[in-house]
Amino acid sequence: MWNQLISYLDSVRARDPAPRSRWEILLYPGVWALFLHRIAHWLFNGHLYFLARVVNHVSRWLTAIDIHPGARIGKNFFLDHGFTVIGETAEIGDNVTIYQCVTLGGSNPTNGRPGKRHPTLRDNVIIGSGAQIIGPIVVGERARVGANAVVTDDVPEGATMIGLKARSTLVPAETWLREFIPYGTPCDEPCEPGSGEKVEALQREVEALRAELHALRAELVAAPKKCGTDQ
Repeated sequence: MWNQLISYLDSVRARDPAPRSRWEILLYPGVWALFLHRIAHWLFNGHLYFLARVVNHVSRWLTAIDIHPGARIGKNFFLDHGFTVIGETAEIGDNVTIYQCVTLGGSNPTNGRPGKRHPTLRDNVIIGSGAQIIGPIVVGERARVGANAVVTDDVPEGATMIGLKARSTLVPAETWLREFIPYGTPCDEPCEPGSGEKVEALQREVEALRAELHALRAELVAAPKKCGTDQ
């Protein structure tokens, strides 16, 4: 038990340079939310649904993190900061990192039957802050979801998703093979291949439009003088 706790705290410290010791990590709201969720999930599996909800309610009040007792969470789950919602049928693999203000939300069944309606996150997934992952989709192993992205379709293994609605960017293998990318977003170079060329093309187009505008202005200034000469 003690060794498992130390291993978990060390896994968090490997992904977050802020804490100076393991004791600091014990004060993280995400750590408390996960601890209380383990209790609530145990009660939920024992069909003690009301008690599970009570623990969930206390956890949400203490941490501002709402994890439904039915959600299944693997090892070394790191929930950095808080204000996150994880739905009942969500499934989270091992070594997953989720930043603040993320929703693992469910689609609303029209037939009133619960079923599988929340996302599944495979191992080593990173979800950036503010991302919304909706529906019974699968986010593949080692995938990254950038900040504020909205994901409603399956995410391939190793893909990085950005935007509204999120689209996949084919990040080079040497980038996504890195052990850890904070917030799930590579920031040292453009995420989208060819974005630099697009910017340069747009700059050339702007310069061409400016030249045309200057030419039109010159013609308008010269037009009254020409009319006066003709008279």
